[in-house]
Amino acid sequence: MATAVARNDRDTNVKRVIDGTGLSGKLGVAMLGLMLVAQPLAAQPLAVQAKPGAAPVDLTAQDMPTPAAVAAPQPPAPIPHWSQTDAQTLLATIKGIGAEGLFAKDYQPDLLSAAIAKGESPELDAIATRLFTWLAEDLRDGRTPMSARVQWFAVDPDQDVNPTSLILADALVRRDVKGALMALAPTVPDYAALKEALPKAQTPKQAALIRANMDRWRWLARDLGRQYLLTNVPEQMLRITVRNKIIKTYKVVVGKPGRTATPQLAETVEGVIFNPTWTVPQSIVVGEGLGARLVSNPKQAEREGYKVTKLSDGMIVVVQQPGDNNSLGRMKLDMPNEHAIFLHDTPSKAAFNLPARALSHGCVRVQGATELAMTMAILGAGMTPDEAVAVHSSKEYTKVPMTKTFPVYLTYFTVARDVTGMLRSFADIYGRDAPVLASFAQPRKEHTTQRKSTEEVIKLDNPL
Repeated sequence: MATAVARNDRDTNVKRVIDGTGLSGKLGVAMLGLMLVAQPLAAQPLAVQAKPGAAPVDLTAQDMPTPAAVAAPQPPAPIPHWSQTDAQTLLATIKGIGAEGLFAKDYQPDLLSAAIAKGESPELDAIATRLFTWLAEDLRDGRTPMSARVQWFAVDPDQDVNPTSLILADALVRRDVKGALMALAPTVPDYAALKEALPKAQTPKQAALIRANMDRWRWLARDLGRQYLLTNVPEQMLRITVRNKIIKTYKVVVGKPGRTATPQLAETVEGVIFNPTWTVPQSIVVGEGLGARLVSNPKQAEREGYKVTKLSDGMIVVVQQPGDNNSLGRMKLDMPNEHAIFLHDTPSKAAFNLPARALSHGCVRVQGATELAMTMAILGAGMTPDEAVAVHSSKEYTKVPMTKTFPVYLTYFTVARDVTGMLRSFADIYGRDAPVLASFAQPRKEHTTQRKSTEEVIKLDNPL
């Protein structure tokens, strides 16, 4: 009998939690429901049937009165019931959350403790639900407010993939509040290394930097993918990672501080371009007189590796042809983004020998880029090594589309594992630590709907 009652309580609780999202049905169907609920009502054509057999009457026609579209008010979501046992588990999780680089005080443990002492009640339900939500948001998406994430344009998909309402439902159904919350932690070994280092920090400053960098991992997807590229801008290194293991690393040149700083992005490689062409920006064609010099001397343009075209409006277009002297070198990764930032080769190899390599106009230059291109073609497009070598050796422009998803992340970590796996500190070359550290020194802020930085998208004429 007790088992039947417990099952009834559990089923009632599930229904209350799921109904709280405005949905019904199994948890797997809830995601579709969330998407449908999110559609604006005004976007749906409004029609009624005048009489049986008649054509629908379009109430949005211009000759009909059209009152302003107002979304129907949504009733407040029912608050799920919390048992004292589940609430006590939440309290214990809050008290131990320092191990994840967060602060217990942000989640009002004294208030929750007092509510637990009064027994199960609507007050306990409301407080526990609110504090669980805050903690889930911070563990999944990061505590740092978006205003403190300078030039962070890497949109984290986790809140879409794993919405808070379903996390809460799962926690209460399985009676595993702590497990549901801890499952939100990033899966990369780098996060685990920072977590292990946190209690060993020798100074408050060191501990604060570790917390800030743990939070930066939460700004990204919890699972970065089976295989991916990741550049840590302060380290000025690129790594290829497969199943969370680094299989190859490369030195890179990143953007100079200021307007040419490399933004933080999470994009997808759509193709590898072997032997790319480069359309010379007008700042060079016009500003440096390259177009005027070459347009009247086609043979000289050919000797220098350029194709020059004068358009009907007088504009001169100069395209550098494939070759060892091409400004993109012998490879470019096609990763479309609004910043026009990409990874590419370069004919200027000397910069890779410098210890400080923040020298570009925003794009990332890669040492050993030809090897990277071939590796990408093999891992992401299913080419054989011989095929990859042949495409490269042809010296002809060739785009190899990816047949497997290959994410690329341009990140910013000042305390992180280096490419050898050792935890190290790196110079804060863009000064991006200060706002994150300042946010951790302030009380927690409510999360907003903002998903990335609202700063200007700096698309330079010449991002190389």
